[in-house]
Amino acid sequence: MTDVILPGAAVGVLGSGQLGRMFAIAARRMGYRVHTYSPDTDTPTGQIADVEVVAEYDDLDRVREFARQVRVVTFEFENVPAATAAACAEVTLVRPGGAVLHTTQHRLREKTFLRESGFPVTPFAHVKSLEQLEAALARLGTPAVLKTAGWGYDGKGQVKIQSPGEAGAAWSKLETSEAVLEAWVPFEREVSVVAARGVDGSFAHFGLLANDHVNHILDITVGPAPVSTIIRDRAIEIARGVLEQLDVVGVLCVEFFLKPDGELVINELAPRPHNSGHLTFDACVTSQFEQQLRAICGLPLGSTEFLRPAAMANLLGDAWEHGEPDWAAACGFPDVKLHLYGKLSARPGRKMGHLTALAPTAEEARQLVLAARQALTKSHPIR
Repeated sequence: MTDVILPGAAVGVLGSGQLGRMFAIAARRMGYRVHTYSPDTDTPTGQIADVEVVAEYDDLDRVREFARQVRVVTFEFENVPAATAAACAEVTLVRPGGAVLHTTQHRLREKTFLRESGFPVTPFAHVKSLEQLEAALARLGTPAVLKTAGWGYDGKGQVKIQSPGEAGAAWSKLETSEAVLEAWVPFEREVSVVAARGVDGSFAHFGLLANDHVNHILDITVGPAPVSTIIRDRAIEIARGVLEQLDVVGVLCVEFFLKPDGELVINELAPRPHNSGHLTFDACVTSQFEQQLRAICGLPLGSTEFLRPAAMANLLGDAWEHGEPDWAAACGFPDVKLHLYGKLSARPGRKMGHLTALAPTAEEARQLVLAARQALTKSHPIR
């Protein structure tokens, strides 16, 4: 095996949020040192990492110095400038490669890649003006969703258009010079595949996960998803093709719309561990975070077997509206695990942590995690 980076080495993370935090926990458990780089201090990742470098992403001299101190650099989120990844690649390994980041951080590039590679993707049009938007609406119809071409997540940078007459207001609201118009896809549910690919081309996945969103933010994930084996296998097959086509070394999530007729359509890609995979931290032999570490370090991928069915519920800042949540109440459920991200302030819509419940069936896990989250706020329910 080539390019094996063994425990004791330092690995670098661009970004410093909760994904990096859980990656750092997995890495330190296996004996690696972790360096994190972002413009912020006392971050979720920095609280766990051995070294927290605080600098701007466009300070390429600092970026190169950061990269010189580690054996490999990976990503905690995809909105890292391409120049930052390129600067790291000048002096050390970057996994997944900068080309993966370049494709997936920009909606137009991502959707063009998917369409040209033959993967099922939502119908879309490139839009750079109100006139182009109106023409695209005439082709794709309404309702439709207008999204910024880059730098969007959790529903940010997008607006739904119900009728052609809303084009002007939607274009003004988005405040961008480049956007993507997507046809509205009527779907039965949203599902995702979190998968990993090793240096040697090996592939591992966590099956198909079912996701519920509220206000465009992931709310509940259940695994395994309650779908047929045919749909599950088709989703995994598509995900494997995406990772191979992009030549990913690391973890990538493929988000799908599942239509009522069973057709799968790719919504988005995320070249990193994903919110829908958080339940793997407790539910699987190898979590998505350990899998990311194994992949980028050239180690064999671990087993993704579910120990028990599981469900994850996000904890947003809204839960702090009436004061500190009742953590003891949530911990009173013996099959529920609490994860808090160490963020310094809570605000509505901000992901502050999550709960994971394990149970004999996925539906029982879902009901359990909802009950535990409800208990956090007692007389002030979150939902």
